[in-house]
Amino acid sequence: MDWFIDPVFWMALMQIIAIDILLGGDNAVVIALACRHLPEAQRRKAIMGGVIGAIALRIGLLFFAMQLLALPYLKLFGAGLLLWIGIKLLLPEPEETHEIKPGSGLIAAIKTIIVADAVMSLDNVLAVAGAAGGNLLLVSLGVLISIPIIVWGSQLVLKLMDRFPQVVLLGGALLGWIAGGMAVGDVAVAEWMPAVVGLKYLAGALGAALVIAVGVLMRQRATAQETA
Repeated sequence: MDWFIDPVFWMALMQIIAIDILLGGDNAVVIALACRHLPEAQRRKAIMGGVIGAIALRIGLLFFAMQLLALPYLKLFGAGLLLWIGIKLLLPEPEETHEIKPGSGLIAAIKTIIVADAVMSLDNVLAVAGAAGGNLLLVSLGVLISIPIIVWGSQLVLKLMDRFPQVVLLGGALLGWIAGGMAVGDVAVAEWMPAVVGLKYLAGALGAALVIAVGVLMRQRATAQETA
């Protein structure tokens, strides 16, 4: 129980909580986007199912986060996947909901949450592992603390999306921003990418613009086909 009175332990725990708050917002947006078309009764199930799957993945990633981040083209692949998820989440819900099997929307939302969280969690996991300094108790507490932060944050974003539909575009733009920064951070890309000040922010802005442009275009086409 020496950790209970160890100021270093509590300082590290405070750092981990700050990381969870700062980086957990991205995951909350993904969950809210994936669940926004679900009935109110299924939203809680989708949130909990997605969070449980995502947390399980984070625990697995903790054991080899450094090795994963060093693999070439991994971040590039993840960035492309995240761009597609962002665009897909901006599309309107099909009107033929009576043809969808019960629970299929719930399962699809959970899968989307887990896949997106797996792509976005590498940096998060690495930051928590670094702050914990190899302390298994701190790592475990970091994972547990992230659960209520993500769940509460996703419910808040969902309420905002229900009241202000424009928030959906901001959520898609956020995923594009993350994808752009992730792409230029890949070890393979860094070898031939020129050293430009603010390159990560420029790539993030381009990623956000790409998601919004393609997402809005595809949404307009889908709406036109439904009304034709």
